[in-house]
Amino acid sequence: MPAQRKPYHPPALSAYLPPAGGAPGYLMGATGPQGFGSAALYVAQIPGRLAREVIVRHHYSHSIVNNSYIHLGVFREGAFEGVLQWGYALQPARAGKVVAGTVQGQYLELNRMWLSDDAPRNTESRAISYALKYIRRACPGVAWVQSFSDERCKGLGVVYQACSFLYLGAHLTTFYLLDGEIYHMIAATARGRGGRSAYLRANIHRAQEVRWRQFRYIRFLKSDWRRRLRLPVQPYPKPGA
Repeated sequence: MPAQRKPYHPPALSAYLPPAGGAPGYLMGATGPQGFGSAALYVAQIPGRLAREVIVRHHYSHSIVNNSYIHLGVFREGAFEGVLQWGYALQPARAGKVVAGTVQGQYLELNRMWLSDDAPRNTESRAISYALKYIRRACPGVAWVQSFSDERCKGLGVVYQACSFLYLGAHLTTFYLLDGEIYHMIAATARGRGGRSAYLRANIHRAQEVRWRQFRYIRFLKSDWRRRLRLPVQPYPKPGA
């Protein structure tokens, strides 16, 4: 029996007509909004199974985040170009320490993003912008979103800077390298879970421990929530700084 749909989740996946014009707009289905964009570029809901398969195959981590519950495909001129997955943070209970008073369903984290190398340079920022417009309509209770750029992929979060996210600083996070795979430190203590977490715990003695910086970015979808921010906004990090 499928799990009961939570009230803050987006409308159930349903059929929609792809956009035909040049002016961006919402893609509507029988259950509600399914995406946003124009014929040149749009984002739209795709099955979670497909999103996970694409991420495992193409994302640099080759791993999924089980916390994701919004799965958006990126389509450029009708061709499938990438995936954005949104959901809970790795540590959902700490959301209120970032923005005071935040409860489940009032924030989202961009858990995974992958776009084809064939996509033009600005496609990432446009896809994120369209995804945020979709989230505003499909999940009206969401007040803010956050994402991290990892030093392990040599990124400072330039795409989030282009999307006018606020930068909240960087922190060092422990990762484990094991048999060519990268594991977040949480996987080492995630008791009761199988799969990759169980494999890491069983082979932790062989894993190499490394520490990389993660750069935190936040964007408010409800402007009046900005005053609840509990972390100081900092200047954008730049190469060589």
